[in-house]
Amino acid sequence: LSQTKPLASVLKDVCDAWSLPNAERYALQYADGRQIYITESNRRDIKNGSILRLTTSPDQEAEQLYIGIQSKNVDVKTDSLKKLASLSQDVTFAQEFISRNGLKQIYSIVEEGKDTGEMLAHTLKAFTELMEHDFVSWDNLSTVFIKKIVSYVNINTVDASIQQLSLSILENMVPTSRLLFEVVKKEVTLDRLLTHLQATNAQLQLKAMALLIALLLSATDAERRDMLDYLREKNIRQFIHKNIIHSSKPLGDEMAHYLYVLQSVSLNLCEHRMKMSMDPYSQDQRDLLQSLRQTAFELESEVPAGTFSTERRRSLCAKEFRKLGFMNNSNPAEDLRRAPPGLLALDNMVYFSRNTPNAYSRFILENSSREDKHECPFARSSIQLTLILCEILHIGEPCSETAQAFYPMFFGQDHFFQELFCICIQLVNKTWKEMRATQEDFDKVMQVVREQITRTLSLKPTSLELFKTRVNTLNYSEILKLRQTERLHQEETLAVPVLKLREKLKPELRELIRQQRLLHLCEGTLFRKISSRRRQDKLWYCRLSPNHKVLHYGDVEEGVQSPPIESLTEKIPVADMKMLLVGKECPHTKEKSSGKQNKDVLELAFSIVHDVEEYCLNFIAPTRYEFCLWTDGLNVLLGKEMTSERTQTDLDVLLSMELKLRLLDLENISIPDEPPPIPKPPSNLNFCYDFSHAEQ
Repeated sequence: LSQTKPLASVLKDVCDAWSLPNAERYALQYADGRQIYITESNRRDIKNGSILRLTTSPDQEAEQLYIGIQSKNVDVKTDSLKKLASLSQDVTFAQEFISRNGLKQIYSIVEEGKDTGEMLAHTLKAFTELMEHDFVSWDNLSTVFIKKIVSYVNINTVDASIQQLSLSILENMVPTSRLLFEVVKKEVTLDRLLTHLQATNAQLQLKAMALLIALLLSATDAERRDMLDYLREKNIRQFIHKNIIHSSKPLGDEMAHYLYVLQSVSLNLCEHRMKMSMDPYSQDQRDLLQSLRQTAFELESEVPAGTFSTERRRSLCAKEFRKLGFMNNSNPAEDLRRAPPGLLALDNMVYFSRNTPNAYSRFILENSSREDKHECPFARSSIQLTLILCEILHIGEPCSETAQAFYPMFFGQDHFFQELFCICIQLVNKTWKEMRATQEDFDKVMQVVREQITRTLSLKPTSLELFKTRVNTLNYSEILKLRQTERLHQEETLAVPVLKLREKLKPELRELIRQQRLLHLCEGTLFRKISSRRRQDKLWYCRLSPNHKVLHYGDVEEGVQSPPIESLTEKIPVADMKMLLVGKECPHTKEKSSGKQNKDVLELAFSIVHDVEEYCLNFIAPTRYEFCLWTDGLNVLLGKEMTSERTQTDLDVLLSMELKLRLLDLENISIPDEPPPIPKPPSNLNFCYDFSHAEQ
């Protein structure tokens, strides 16, 4: 197909080649997939390798089918309707057919109601496809036509394929106008839709769900609330949870999207309360606030009103609100003026106090009795947690047109949002204690809690009980480990080639540490002698000779920092050193003693056994750092591995630095786990240049 020539010329050439007259009666069409006609507007979309076929032009086809669907011959009419249903997907054909007033014929077939079964199914399919192109308004439909489509949905004896098409037509009709929405809502009851939802036919179930979602999205807030309340009474959630989500058949993308929308619409019922600030003059809201205080401190609240003066009572209430964790304890309503989360936070706190009174009382009393600044503020935490849950669950946000991310546990639980809050507020208290947090750490704790919730929700737990178990297992220390692992992955230090590189670098870096340890021994260290009475006496100095052959040591005076090696009179040849002893094994720590000092000495003590076992040179290192460096250095001299904790720390630091330097050029380049395959050697090497035949 030459893209430079007009289509009319291309068609004429093809028709001439096959000796076909009247080229204008023909068109090109894709031979595979959706059999769309080729026009001047879509010819640029043709991909190389596409196969096209010569066929009747759209206007000729539309004329023939327009006549065919009016035929008295049943077979001709059925075939024409079947072909019409297939060709109506093409916009060029649809335009031609509609321009001939073809839709009027389809209306009359449905309104007369004489045709049923296969013929009616093809008619409804053709109507759906033609309406998809938006050439005709849905408002043009007659009441008779709509009533007929509704009757196919409401009558049990109608074939399932016709019911599916009818549900699909109504679903497309509902969003187009308020009038059509009201007609469909009135004629197709929720009970009827629930009957279709419970059908074993998966397609029928899907189309019923699609219409239900279309009705919910087109309804006003009040209508939507009433519809969802009715559906809750009919236990639709439990049915979906059991028969759709946990069905033996896999859940399709379309159904997953409808479940996401149903979840989103249901959760958005909380939006009204979330955006409403507390009104300090509303008696109902004040009563809810007071109920929190009375539930937590009911014994104190039972004191008769006349016992205290008004001022004393106000002071007592303020104290109790402070214990509840309100920031503004004299006027707690101020804490709830922020919207979002607004009154939704108050609703959650009241729900928690009424439905899990024991957990509520334990939370309040446990934290109100603490005096160490580690108390977790219930009200402040609840307000912030409600906001976090609203953000995670996207409450108040419009539904996405493509999203499929629903939570299976949402459909397994009434009052999902409130029940989720009850689990998470106890999680806040648990995490607060694990972090030993104070008021200054409030934001940090809530950040960890947000992470615990989002990580657990990403696992898609099937029930709230499972969510509770998993979120409580994911404690603060686990979060820290996960963060560390993710950071390493981000830096690509856990990629397989990088791990191999680490192993390759280790011997070289260990040698570097060995050299540093020996260098430190050559510089020497000042030690203190400790007598049998554990009194610190004289100072002495020890250092290794530059050739690493001899240890020189001797007493020094106070104030001498680095005595010359010649002034150290005592020496031990390294060749005579037998072993290194540390801690309790050292002879100078075996004398009985108790107390903190002895424990400190044990951690810093080491001895060198030399010549014969009777001779030991005993050390008490001034710091743990010196202890690590000296024990490592002496182990190197003895030809053994360095075992101190400092060795591992230094090795990790050096490895990290070396890896970062080596990987600098690979920034933003993903490293594959496996090396690329080495290609096979060529079958011959004749392409190599033979230098022996070089020109003289």
